[in-house]
Amino acid sequence: MDSPPIADVRPLIALLTPMVALLGIAWAGEKRKNLREIFTLAAGVVQSVVVLSMIPKVLEGQVLEFHIWQIFTNVPLLLRVDGFGIIFASVASVLWIATSLYSVGYMRGLHEHAQTRFYSFFAISLCATMGVAFSANLLTIYFFYEMLSVSTFPLVTHMQDKEARKGGRTYLSYLLFTSLCLLLPALSWCYVWLDGGTVTMDFLADTGKVSFFSESTQLVLLLLFTFGFAKAGLMPLHSWLPNAMVAPTPVSALLHAVAVVKVGVFCVLRVYHDIYGIDVLQALDWEQLMVWIACATILVSSLIALSQDNLKRRLAFSTIGQLGYVVLGATLATKQGMGGAVVHIAMHACGKITLFFCAGAIFVASGKKYVSQLRGLGRRMPFTMGAFLIGSLSVIGLPPLGGFISKWYLALGALDRDYVWVVAVLLVSSLLNVFYLLPVAVTAFFRNEDKNEEGEGGLKEAPWQCVVPLSLTAVGCFFLFFFSDSLLKLAGL
Repeated sequence: MDSPPIADVRPLIALLTPMVALLGIAWAGEKRKNLREIFTLAAGVVQSVVVLSMIPKVLEGQVLEFHIWQIFTNVPLLLRVDGFGIIFASVASVLWIATSLYSVGYMRGLHEHAQTRFYSFFAISLCATMGVAFSANLLTIYFFYEMLSVSTFPLVTHMQDKEARKGGRTYLSYLLFTSLCLLLPALSWCYVWLDGGTVTMDFLADTGKVSFFSESTQLVLLLLFTFGFAKAGLMPLHSWLPNAMVAPTPVSALLHAVAVVKVGVFCVLRVYHDIYGIDVLQALDWEQLMVWIACATILVSSLIALSQDNLKRRLAFSTIGQLGYVVLGATLATKQGMGGAVVHIAMHACGKITLFFCAGAIFVASGKKYVSQLRGLGRRMPFTMGAFLIGSLSVIGLPPLGGFISKWYLALGALDRDYVWVVAVLLVSSLLNVFYLLPVAVTAFFRNEDKNEEGEGGLKEAPWQCVVPLSLTAVGCFFLFFFSDSLLKLAGL
């Protein structure tokens, strides 16, 4: 930061835009479907414009903030925009537009019930996501983190069948248990013993706040925060994520790319970067334990993904591994590692939302949801499967696609710590990415169709509201590679 924070109302506008849209969505209801969806799309556009308008100021080194409410002495509910936050907020707001348009084609194509409820809770979840992105301290980030957990539960259980209710119970029980039993004690510990004294839990203040504690206490707090933010999907607290795949595909895209899991790893990154700091982490004797946990999550989840025939579950385990990259970057405790981690949030978001959009489009157009059913589908859905191939290559990390940039900096961060074995893990995991992602496109383009489908011929794409967003996000994977300079600067690289 080059200058003191300046008051600005735009963080609040970005936060409240989805809630204003919520009023319009509720008013329009099921009888005015077009108007309801116009409110949703308009909110996404307005929020994106507001968020993107703040980037020039942040690039200049300025920090923008808005004071919402003074909860306790020295404990405000405060919004603040810095480099890390603006990257996450930009990704979430822009992809909300794509997800909203996609939702129109998906929900209408399948004649889904309770669409007004769906769009309403979707809006609330985006409000919570903005709150996390712009949180200025631990208490603010905790408030919006919990708001997101509650608002996404109705989305996960949208189908309201036995499987959906089971998945929803798993989802909420995991998140509430870890929040109440791990995260809240860590939060209370910090505020009672540190903030009650001379140390503040404000992210803008000097890092190394926990250095006042003994090294054993620092390690315990690190574990509580890391696993308390269970949305990060670290093993063994990951089971909720594949179980949440019972939700409609737009919700899966929300879970994996726009919000939820990205909120989890972003919160972990905030704690590591702004509560601990690089110097404190490097001085922690057992800090390497977290590196091992992140690497284990990356490799084990990738191996599990290999065995999944259900396409969405395969992508879910892929996401767990990709989240491990972000946590790994934080645990490396280097400038390159931290920067690579926050950049990977953006790069993975664009690639993975493309893959989930494609999975949903396949289901809408053909009713197929298993990899083994996709033989020859690429000839009838060339746009969808072409986008799937591009998204896959980006997640794998091949240039000229965005996923390469973040993995490159993660590798540099590992070399800075002389962790050559971590670079080996990154290479092996990328190879595993190839083994569980590329066969999907290969099956679709180069395998013969089932005999009972051979005579169908012709294009059979999903509605254009599905195809256009997935095509745009696929192009975005290239865009992030060629125009990554600003993103890297915001990340401090």
